[in-house]
Amino acid sequence: MLESILHPIHLKELAKQWMLEDVTNYDFGGGVVGDTECEFTIFMKSPGVLAGIPFANAVFSELGLKANWIHKEGEKIFPITPVVKIFGSARKLLLAERIVLNVLSRASGVATIASNMKSQLESVGWKGALAGTRKTTPGFRMVEKYALLVGGADTHRYDLSSMVMLKDNHVTISGSIETAVKKAREFCGFSQKIEVECQSLDEATEACHANCDVVMLDNFEPEELKRTALAVKHQYPKVLIEASGGITCQNITNYTCPYVDIISSSSLVQGYETVDFSMKASQSMKATKLTLHQVE
Repeated sequence: MLESILHPIHLKELAKQWMLEDVTNYDFGGGVVGDTECEFTIFMKSPGVLAGIPFANAVFSELGLKANWIHKEGEKIFPITPVVKIFGSARKLLLAERIVLNVLSRASGVATIASNMKSQLESVGWKGALAGTRKTTPGFRMVEKYALLVGGADTHRYDLSSMVMLKDNHVTISGSIETAVKKAREFCGFSQKIEVECQSLDEATEACHANCDVVMLDNFEPEELKRTALAVKHQYPKVLIEASGGITCQNITNYTCPYVDIISSSSLVQGYETVDFSMKASQSMKATKLTLHQVE
């Protein structure tokens, strides 16, 4: 049901933008194949979690193509597996090909690493939130953030209008953490959380004293993180503690402890491995009809 959170008009506009980027004027290859009715199949060629179906469907819809999905979003799939069959005009199928493959490849890449990291955290009994950061690909945030959800991770803040995050530059310009938090609260009121990026226990204590909602312990070594998180939670039990900075699939379990509520990692949306897909023409509908006629 994740698709229901996506704005249909935004989906339509994304599909249009992608298609206009890919064909600026003439589609010469499309002229070669014309409007012959065809059936194409998309194959998943490397293991991973399937994601990005609503975005692929938006492209198909804009081109008047019909899609029959064989597998559901969020499924873990092993290669080589057909995931969807698409029917329609040959030139329109080829117009959709690279865009859809790119989207599925990247969305599934994010969902796969999110699922893998989530599984690692669950394997050691940690029950907090795994979150992606705002280090998304420009113009592709909606897809990558959505794919985090498919993979079982949290989106963290979507943009600067979401949760307020006060980083080192905000504090430097404001003069202090307390001043920065006070100004932020005047702007965002009661309806949004305020998070403060902290480099030490003293900074975390100052942020909590200023009534922030979330403390990010940034670039801490695992043992130092655990000691600091314990100290903050002991004094401010309602404040959420986020661990961030240098956290990857290889070391994520080192950062788990009962006093850490959130673990965030930019590797979920930056530098992730893509999943390989390909799209092949199954047959021409005209050829199918001819074969049936010959058999008769």
